[in-house]
Amino acid sequence: MTGVAHPALGCVGQPRLLAGLDVAERLDRAGHLAVHGPLPSYDPDALVELAEAIDLRGRGGAGFPFARKLRAVMRSARGRDGRTAVVVNGSEGEPSCLKDTAMLLHAPHLVLDGALLAAAALGAEDVVVGVTREDVEGSLRAAVAERGPAGSRVRVVRLPERFVTGEGTALVRGLEGGPALPSGQKVRTSERGLGGVPTLLSNTETYAQLAVAARMGAPEYRMAGLPTEPGTILLTVGGSTVVEVPAGTSLAYVLDLCGAGPGQGVLVGGYHGRWLAPAAARTVLLSRQSLASADAVLGAGAVLPLPEDTCPAGEIARVTRWMADESAGQCGPCVRGLPSLAGVVEDLVGGGGRAALEAVEARMRSVRRRGACSHPDGTASFVASALAVFPEELRDHALGSGCGRRVLGALPLPADENPERLVVDWTLCKGHGLCVDLLPDVVRLDGDGYPAEAVMPVPGRLRPKALRAVRRCPALALRIQE
Repeated sequence: MTGVAHPALGCVGQPRLLAGLDVAERLDRAGHLAVHGPLPSYDPDALVELAEAIDLRGRGGAGFPFARKLRAVMRSARGRDGRTAVVVNGSEGEPSCLKDTAMLLHAPHLVLDGALLAAAALGAEDVVVGVTREDVEGSLRAAVAERGPAGSRVRVVRLPERFVTGEGTALVRGLEGGPALPSGQKVRTSERGLGGVPTLLSNTETYAQLAVAARMGAPEYRMAGLPTEPGTILLTVGGSTVVEVPAGTSLAYVLDLCGAGPGQGVLVGGYHGRWLAPAAARTVLLSRQSLASADAVLGAGAVLPLPEDTCPAGEIARVTRWMADESAGQCGPCVRGLPSLAGVVEDLVGGGGRAALEAVEARMRSVRRRGACSHPDGTASFVASALAVFPEELRDHALGSGCGRRVLGALPLPADENPERLVVDWTLCKGHGLCVDLLPDVVRLDGDGYPAEAVMPVPGRLRPKALRAVRRCPALALRIQE
């Protein structure tokens, strides 16, 4: 994550999800009931009608209609033995997002309300919350305990903190004790999810919004936001501040509220999102329709303005390399394609000429629509959007002039406290190239067939391969340095 243990919370417009957090650091069960009141019950049809009336959509990135998910689970359950499950995706592996973390740390009972409301309507026996952070796990376990016997049906499971953990099949596999990696199978969780039963899977904010709407009713809920997109949305601005705004609020207003401006451009939707040029960022509204007109998506609700004093090309290269390192390692477009894409983006930034620009385009084409999950497509879209919004910057870097600015790390990435590095001893290296065959995600060769860098960070998951490269180097020119 970004290292912000307790993100700042602000609420713009009509207080809703975060009501009460202006007077309490965390709403325990008693504080939650004092602010929000008791939770009404809904039968399945009534819950579907409520979700349709407020046009509730998933807030984890895809924006899928929640009512359609409910119907799909109900339909699948009727065709089998009636068993269902409810899963809350609280993994939030996106390093630029903290909104779900904020909810689970500060208002966990609102999330549990939504999940238990859906479980009661569906007759689900299992309610499971998947998380990745220790502090979030602790907050949820405390909330479950505060509910007494009523919380006994809720399980909290901590999973590895990785970008792909939040993918639906990866989450389900992890909750079942397997690897938290995408299965690569095109099976909807509404048909076969947790334990093989039809499963309602949605993210933290979605369930919280459901709980708010259940108490307010559709007419009052629709008083905020747009007629076509009612309600509020949670945003993470600059990787550190969580705010809630009515749908349709201008992006410029949100940036100003957080003491920021559009800078050189604004990335909306996280690292699978899209870049907006400054002019578009000043006029676009935070709604599906307005963002779509600017070729952008709300995605996971991350808003990242790029300051004037950092190098856009370098920032883009950093994120692309991190996305490549976050590969599930299960299919060619991820294992080979994304590291290759990151490599050619780095070549471009380093002055690789027009050939590097053409290579980036070719690498993007090679990974699109070919992955076992959406990660290759999302990473390629991030790079393509950057090329569209920063064409002169990237061209100048490719042709050698660059921008002269340092890379400040304005786009947040997780900090590796004790990174290991693969180090080349140039007095011994003979350019055999075996290291790149064993460790293509880390080692790149220059035009002469030697490693392009003398010191290369090694992601923890690739340490076994790095050790193998050290052992098998014919010239004994490699070592691992902590």
